[in-house]
Amino acid sequence: MSTFGYVRVSTLQQANEGDSLETQLRQIKSYSELKGYTIPSENLITEKGVSGSLEFEKRPEGAKLFASLQRGDVLIFSKLDRAFRNTRNALNTLHDLKQRGVSIHFIDLGGDVTNDGIGSVIFTILSAFATFERERIATRIREVKQTQKTEGKFLGGFTRFGFAVVGEKLEKDPAQQAIIKEMKVMRRRGMSLRRISKWLDRTHGVTMSHSTVATFF
Repeated sequence: MSTFGYVRVSTLQQANEGDSLETQLRQIKSYSELKGYTIPSENLITEKGVSGSLEFEKRPEGAKLFASLQRGDVLIFSKLDRAFRNTRNALNTLHDLKQRGVSIHFIDLGGDVTNDGIGSVIFTILSAFATFERERIATRIREVKQTQKTEGKFLGGFTRFGFAVVGEKLEKDPAQQAIIKEMKVMRRRGMSLRRISKWLDRTHGVTMSHSTVATFF
């Protein structure tokens, strides 16, 4: 029998929530000592910068751990949301591991959820609530981004030539807009896209492929 601990955090969560890998590791070590389990350092599995939207069995470290677990093994998580993508993923994985004789412990749920009927019920209910909460947060984020977009705020990513980020908003860059006007005049006069691309580089020091130049017409 072997005991394993699994911790996961995304960079954003670690920065915003303080739910760091170190915190989870301390919780698992304290819990295992309390329960009389011994976890070798190599059995403390760390998943860095992996989103919870990815199913446990498809994560780089989660997949290897899932494949290696055998009858009699114990797997400890600090929190339910460190483990699974949604309720379906949680229940399917739990069922599979129970069939293989693996005990799963969630510290935030009070311990073993595989060998106790009440623990399994609580696990099912809280998995559903965790899924609901993630979906609710995702919906709120989409709504906020849509509002910001409507207000003209820059949401990150690639800034198209001709525009610049001013404060929180994406606004037209007068100098680049003037260059675009020149490009359009050249195009109307029959100049090829490749010649315009070379002109941009030679005259303004702007590197732009002919295919990108074409998007301005």
